[in-house]
Amino acid sequence: MKNVTITLDEETVAWTRTRAAAQGKSVSRFVGELLQERMRDSDSYEAAMKRFLSAPLIAFREPGEKYLTREEVHDRARLRR
Repeated sequence: MKNVTITLDEETVAWTRTRAAAQGKSVSRFVGELLQERMRDSDSYEAAMKRFLSAPLIAFREPGEKYLTREEVHDRARLRR
């Protein structure tokens, strides 16, 4: 593990100390876990986006078929039928 020095404003320091104490953790461990969680979330998002973008496209119309008009798209009564 490496030590890192960070600079925080007073409000952020107070919030961090309070949250860390409530979880029974040191400020260092609390901040480290927050950053790890953020890193995992970012990695998960990027992986999900890559999966989505690599999936085949969904055709909303057949070749040669017209797109729906704005009125047709928003015609809720037609959707309820």
